[in-house]
Amino acid sequence: MDISRSARSLELADKLEAFMAEHIYPNERRYYLEAERLGPWAIYPVVEELKPLAKAAGLWNLFVPIAESRDGLSNVDYAPLCEIMGRSLFAPEIFNCAAPDTGNMETILRYGTDEQKARWLEPLLAGEARSSFAMTEPEVASSDATNIGSSIVRDGDSYVLNGRKWYTTGATDPRCRVIIFMGKSDPYNADSYRRQSMILVPKDAPGVRVVRALPVFGYYGVPDRAAEVTFDNVRVPATNMLLGEGCGFEIAQGRLGPGRIHHCMRLIGLSERVLERMCRRSAERTAFGRLLSEQTVTLERIAEARIMIEQARLLTMKAAWMMDTVGNKAARQEIAMIKVAAPMMAQEIIDWAIQMFGGGGTGNDHLLGAAAANARLLRLADGPDEVHRNQIGRLEIRRHQNIDPARTGGDADVLSLVQAERMAAEGLWPNPTHQ
Repeated sequence: MDISRSARSLELADKLEAFMAEHIYPNERRYYLEAERLGPWAIYPVVEELKPLAKAAGLWNLFVPIAESRDGLSNVDYAPLCEIMGRSLFAPEIFNCAAPDTGNMETILRYGTDEQKARWLEPLLAGEARSSFAMTEPEVASSDATNIGSSIVRDGDSYVLNGRKWYTTGATDPRCRVIIFMGKSDPYNADSYRRQSMILVPKDAPGVRVVRALPVFGYYGVPDRAAEVTFDNVRVPATNMLLGEGCGFEIAQGRLGPGRIHHCMRLIGLSERVLERMCRRSAERTAFGRLLSEQTVTLERIAEARIMIEQARLLTMKAAWMMDTVGNKAARQEIAMIKVAAPMMAQEIIDWAIQMFGGGGTGNDHLLGAAAANARLLRLADGPDEVHRNQIGRLEIRRHQNIDPARTGGDADVLSLVQAERMAAEGLWPNPTHQ
């Protein structure tokens, strides 16, 4: 496994760190205050002020994959940059690398027509617009996407869409122009994984209604602008279909693999920052006559946090390397593993930090409240832990079916009676009948 980075990735990392120090960290409190005061339906001025600075610094659209652009980055090169951006919850948007836009842009890049790219992708890449992704539904268990009940029905040169979606990321943002909508285009005749399609829907199309903003553990707009959205006989041109009818699952798999790398590396960056705060806090706070840094429970948690972060980073970088070298499908077990491991790791470390900071850790004075909400959210986003664990387990069982246990000592068979009697006769096994 080679996870060494290119000179360009290292150079971008230096630039990112300098930009974060000069512009991101000093403006975080302003960002949170604007988000709290203006709510999820507004544009936050601090974001619009900083985006042109990031673009001018050459730190724009770093997520674009090398497969889609000559100037793009491999997963191994981009993942550590995600870690740096992930240290602040609002940084990715400043660099035009925030969800759901990155996944939506990659989807249109990979599967869109020239017309779709000109109309929707170019404004997104320029930072002139934002987008939304509508998949999850309140009436069904959306962890199983075959349950999706929303409909996409062909009517001449158009499709008519109906459905109710929620936790539709990005829908409350006033800059959102387009929604990628997933629904069933052939609910009865096709194979269960060929019944779904994805289609581009203008947010201002008649029949699209953003019903309400949905908070994530009480936070509106931070870390996610989620919403409930209804689609009532929404008519869009047939040319808005992505890739073709029945390709919804194919697109979802192509979209979610890189997105999981991004999420996990950002969580690792967030966890690194939280661990640093724990270390600094423990060196300046005294309880029961001793610094927190001298107390065993603190030292154990800090040590465990370091171990957990390193494990998660190495596993994520392995997944990134496999995606670059053998493709997303071959790396699907590794992708599933990081999606379970990284949010669990981040949630545990943030919880320890909250415990160390005491009552102040439960709010956002120390940026821990939003961090906790973000980590917990990502145990559900892009598929819940249980779905990924099931996939990991199935793939693991399948892998061992193709391995000769004689070469590994992994045979589960019970020692046969013949073998047992022979071993006893040779004095290699206690035989009660001979006593």
